[in-house]
Amino acid sequence: MRPTLLEKGALSQRMGVASRNPLSQLPAPQHPKIRLYNAEQVLSWEPVALSNSTRPVVYRVQFKYTDSKWFMADIMSIGVNCTQITATECDFTAASPSAGFPMDFNVTLRLRAELGALHSAWVTMPWFQHYRNVTVGPPENIEVTPGEGSLIIRFSSPFDIADTSTAFFCYYVHYWEKGGIQQVKGPFRSNSISLDNLKPFRAYCLQVQAQLLWNKSNIFRVGHLSNISCYETMADASTELQQVILISVGTFSLLSVLAGACFFLVLKYRGLIKYWFHTPPSIPLQIEEVCVHTSLFFFFFF
Repeated sequence: MRPTLLEKGALSQRMGVASRNPLSQLPAPQHPKIRLYNAEQVLSWEPVALSNSTRPVVYRVQFKYTDSKWFMADIMSIGVNCTQITATECDFTAASPSAGFPMDFNVTLRLRAELGALHSAWVTMPWFQHYRNVTVGPPENIEVTPGEGSLIIRFSSPFDIADTSTAFFCYYVHYWEKGGIQQVKGPFRSNSISLDNLKPFRAYCLQVQAQLLWNKSNIFRVGHLSNISCYETMADASTELQQVILISVGTFSLLSVLAGACFFLVLKYRGLIKYWFHTPPSIPLQIEEVCVHTSLFFFFFF
């Protein structure tokens, strides 16, 4: 059956398109993902591999906010260049932790591959809001100072928040005596926490956790726990007084025991002690007089 004129026209049109674009479009980048960890905002994807080209494939990233047009992700718009790059990653916070997209904005990203005049279709990622989707890490720079029956914990927040009226961190401390049951204390707004009423001279282990609260949407993002660290508490005032009393009582008891032992030994070996400490024997009086006269005789005549 011969093709009709309409079918011939459609066939010739498809052949014309194919002849004008013999290499067709580039394949689109695969598996794009956005990493939101603390203040980081990083888009990454798998590279496009071509077997029939020696030129490198480059990539272009665009972004848009709610009800806005698409913008190029370049120095002028976002502070970093993600236009015609060979890397398979775009770090929007590379310039500084405070750079990147506003954390309370609704952001949509799209990406495509380019090679000369050819380009792939756009790959559009689902929209995100940093405060809504971020993974919160543990508090940083944790320092613990043992006190008198207490542990004083100081740390810094996982990342800085520009406007604490819209979002802020609160903190929890998970702690336990070694071999004991875990307890949780919090929430705290302060970056300095004191665990009081702990047993003196005991080892306690702890972990600190941050939680991000976004007031606008009433969203909570629970952060990761810090690494486990253990510390020994110091003695409090009452414990030190008890130690002084115990040392005094112990010293007095020891001296009493020693005195009692000495008294018992004296009673038991009284005769022997008398023998050791009696008056040494003296020379008889007659012999002493003879010796004196003899000495005088030799003194005068010699």
